[in-house]
Amino acid sequence: MKQKSKVVLEFNKIIESVESFAETETGKKEVRKLDISSDIERVNYLQNQTKEALSIIIEKGSPPLGGISDVRDYVKRGAVGGIISQRGLLNCADTLRAARLMKNYVLLNNKEERKYEILEELCQTIYSNKDIEDKIYSIIISEEEIADDASSELKRIRRAIQIKNSAIKNKINSIVNSSTTQKYLQESIVTMRNDRYVVPVKKEYRSMIKGIMHDQSSTGSTIYIEPIAIVEMNNEVSNLKIEEKKEVERILLELSLMIGDIEREMIDNQQLLTQLDFIFAKGKYAISINAIEPKINDKGYIRIKNGRHPLIDSNVVVPINVWLGDEFTTLIITGPNTGGKTVAIKTIGLFSLMGMSGLHIPAEYGTEISLFSGVFADIGDEQSIEQSLSTFSSHMTNIVKIMKEVDDKSLVLFDELGAGTDPTEGAALAISILDKLHDRKIITAATTHYSELKLHALTTDGVCNGSVEFNVETLSPTYKLLIGVPGKSNAFEISKKLGLDESIIQKAKSTIETEKVEFEDALNQIEKNRIYIEEKKSEIDRLSSESQKKHADFIAKERKALEKSEKLINEANYEARKIVEQTKRETAEIIKELKKLNLEMNKDKSRRVNELRQNLNNKTKVLEENPYTEQIFEEETYDTTTPLKKGDAVNVKSLNQKGYVLSDEDDSQNVMVQIGIMKTKVKKSDLIKIKSDDEKNYNAKTSRIIKLKTTSISSTIDVRGENLEEALMEIDKYLDDAFMSNLNEIQIIHGKGMGILREGITQFLKKNKHVKDFRLGNFNEGGDGVTIVTFK
Repeated sequence: MKQKSKVVLEFNKIIESVESFAETETGKKEVRKLDISSDIERVNYLQNQTKEALSIIIEKGSPPLGGISDVRDYVKRGAVGGIISQRGLLNCADTLRAARLMKNYVLLNNKEERKYEILEELCQTIYSNKDIEDKIYSIIISEEEIADDASSELKRIRRAIQIKNSAIKNKINSIVNSSTTQKYLQESIVTMRNDRYVVPVKKEYRSMIKGIMHDQSSTGSTIYIEPIAIVEMNNEVSNLKIEEKKEVERILLELSLMIGDIEREMIDNQQLLTQLDFIFAKGKYAISINAIEPKINDKGYIRIKNGRHPLIDSNVVVPINVWLGDEFTTLIITGPNTGGKTVAIKTIGLFSLMGMSGLHIPAEYGTEISLFSGVFADIGDEQSIEQSLSTFSSHMTNIVKIMKEVDDKSLVLFDELGAGTDPTEGAALAISILDKLHDRKIITAATTHYSELKLHALTTDGVCNGSVEFNVETLSPTYKLLIGVPGKSNAFEISKKLGLDESIIQKAKSTIETEKVEFEDALNQIEKNRIYIEEKKSEIDRLSSESQKKHADFIAKERKALEKSEKLINEANYEARKIVEQTKRETAEIIKELKKLNLEMNKDKSRRVNELRQNLNNKTKVLEENPYTEQIFEEETYDTTTPLKKGDAVNVKSLNQKGYVLSDEDDSQNVMVQIGIMKTKVKKSDLIKIKSDDEKNYNAKTSRIIKLKTTSISSTIDVRGENLEEALMEIDKYLDDAFMSNLNEIQIIHGKGMGILREGITQFLKKNKHVKDFRLGNFNEGGDGVTIVTFK
């Protein structure tokens, strides 16, 4: 019955939604195992998992779980000395990289106030080995290709194959182009059969071309012959290819054994990454439905604040507020059909299942969910034609099972309890079932149309009425759930709105017992009072909000005015300080120039100049505390943090003169400084380290060189006629220069020829750190004779 209730409440659809956020197949399998727990410590742990995943995703973005594969079979093969396929080795490297990135994602760059205890504990034990990663990536280029540099032997063999193939091509081309041979050929071309070079010979001239026949055309008019002159050369290539295959197998075995040596670590990683994928799937799902972590209790208390059913479109779902299990243990919800009663009790049940499985729920903070030994639900029309059961019988069959299986820690949900039979008997039966559960203090929520159940809730302690709101004016439900207010049938009001004759309505009222009429009228008055109170409350909230907004606006404007005033004052001080500093610099330059020109100046005049300079310094002293003073000095400084040492270029702030440090500081924090031809002791605090003239000249010269170099780079390089080694050296240097010049795309002209240059350049470009992509040229770009390169 518990499993059936999960289906009725559509918990399986929640699982499917969470599964869609898992990145790996093993993670998806883990999500599919998700189940509820009644252990409060276990549930709190699962909730904390989801909370940490949600928080770290918000802080750092999505976790790097891409590229993870199930590598257990590959690892086991390597552990027993078997050869892992190239695809398998790449999967192992991808998984190792994902593990390392995942570890860094969780453990690095965390804010001090952030703690991810569960995730950090899991990631601490993740095994990473970048050396193995890099080795596999450097050797295996793709599922079909091994790098030439995988080993020196492989490089030698492939180089020998290239040389032999080149010699074969030259030899066979000379045969094909020979005037004595051409008349025997069907076409003047060279082709391949069984990995050997052959020429197409006309059938009637078979005996004129000495060699081995490998194939013939479908019509039999053409025979493909390997000329005897290149048979031995082809044999040598075949032998080299056998050697190449053996060397590749040796390299793959070496890599496989490396993976096999870390079998235990790789399998442990697989389990950890699966668990992390599962946890992050829960976190991503929580973000997708704007969910929060509910409070968890084991007392049977349910408090849902603005809960939204997760399977209803977020744009149309109406939030509900409901509480149960504290002041009362039984909730009876009444109201019209399609008014939202069923959605309300489904939300209660589904939220309970989600909370007990460690999932966050789409509601507001303050929502609380209880743990139950089981959630039982009888919801919807489950009439069984095969068993010849009526709707009432089908529901009663479920209810009988529920009543047998429930215990005092269960949650029970009934939809339209007692419906499908005589109203009087159905209402009496429903009250009896609810009383039985109520006596056992089992948390129960039920929907009904029966007025008898409304009255029962009003007169029984621990039982509470609830209703879904209905707007009689628009004849439509609002889907709002009201606790403590019994629902009204509204049959007479709806009929009247739809135009039914008043006399018919009055006669219908007369047939109802007076007590029932008075009860319905009382409900009507309660509903009117509730609506009036809510309207007044909304108006009070609106006025309060407007008042707070106006107050906040006033405070903001006042703060802005103060900030503007302070800014104007500071800017004025700053400008004044700049003017004074400029004047000081100009004065110092004048004095320096006078000394340089050796103008006649007697002692009195020299003293007068010093007095004037001191007077200027005194006038600017007032501005020394200006908050921008330090900024102005720093505009020309080279370094304000590195300690001063002998030979450093400095600026003496009090004199605004440049000089050089001659000695270390003494006990009085003074250092000897040379200013021009004068040596003097000054306070270390009065000095700021600056760039020397040599440094400035060097930086300027370097900038000019770089600028000249980067502006003169062409977007095309031509290496035709060069051998492969020379071409690659030239291209390597050119790519660096082109990348520094911010070129997006360049062309390498290598010509068509035998294809050696093209192939060598292709292998080189695959490994270049600056290259994002490359391709052969289009027809209008030079075709196979040109390679187009795009930079990162």
